[in-house]
Amino acid sequence: MILVLAWLGILLAERLIRLFRTQMARRSGADEITRIETLARVFHYAVTIVVFLVAGMAILDALGISIAPFLATAGVAGLAVGFGAQSLIKDYFTGIFILVEDQIRQGDVVEIGGKAGLVEEVTLRYVRLRDGDGFVHFVPNGEIKLVTNRTRGFARAVMDIGVGYGVDIDQAVVVMREVAKAMRADQNWQNRIADDLEVLGVDKLDNSAVVLRVQLRIVPPVERDNVRREFLKRIKLAFDERKIEMPFPQLTVHGVALPNPK
Repeated sequence: MILVLAWLGILLAERLIRLFRTQMARRSGADEITRIETLARVFHYAVTIVVFLVAGMAILDALGISIAPFLATAGVAGLAVGFGAQSLIKDYFTGIFILVEDQIRQGDVVEIGGKAGLVEEVTLRYVRLRDGDGFVHFVPNGEIKLVTNRTRGFARAVMDIGVGYGVDIDQAVVVMREVAKAMRADQNWQNRIADDLEVLGVDKLDNSAVVLRVQLRIVPPVERDNVRREFLKRIKLAFDERKIEMPFPQLTVHGVALPNPK
C-alpha cells in the first residue's frame, strides 16, 4: 500500500509539474522556455527524492524495523557531507534562486564573476559563457555575487561628440538631430532606436574641443554598440558635408634658429 501510494504521489506530482510547465509556457515568451524546463526538472527531482525517502521510512516502520539508528546515521553523514560540499550546495541553492528570480536566461549577454559574454547554458551548478574572443567560461553559481544583464528592457547609447570652439553649437545639435531622425526612418535601424535623440548639452570644455553629450534609447539592449557605431559614422559624414569642424589633438612645434658658431 505504501509503494502504491508513493507511485500515485509521483504520478500526481508529474501531472502537476506538466500542468505548471504548460501554463508558464503559454504566459511566457519563447526565450523563457529553457528556464521553465530547468525549473520543472528541479521540481521533479525534489519531489521524487522526498517521496522515496518518506516511503522508505514508512516501509521500514511497517516492517517493525526501527528507523532511529538510520536517522542518526543519516544525520551524521549529512553533517559530514554538508561540511565537505559547502561550495557545491551553495552552487545549487544559488542556481535555484537565479532561475526562480529570472536573473539570467540562455541567450542573454551578461557580466558575472568578472567575466562577460553570451550565456550558452544555465544549470543549477554553473553558467556557461562565451566571451567576445570565443573563449568559454564556466562560472559556478556560488561565485555569482552581482549580475549585470545587458539584454533586458532597453539600453542607452551615450556618446560624447567634440566640435571646434569656432563651431555654432546650435547648428551642430541640429545636424545631430537630423542624423538621428534619418536613422529612425531607415528600415534597417528604426526597430532598434526607441526614442528621438536626447541632447544632454555641453559636457566638457576640452583642450581642443567643446564636448557635446547625447544619448539614444536602444531596444534590444544588445544592439547598443551597433547603433552607436552607425550613428558616429553618420555624424562624421554629416559634419564633413556641413563643414563642421571635429578637432583632433595637434602639436605645434616652433623652431629656434641657433647662432652660427663661425
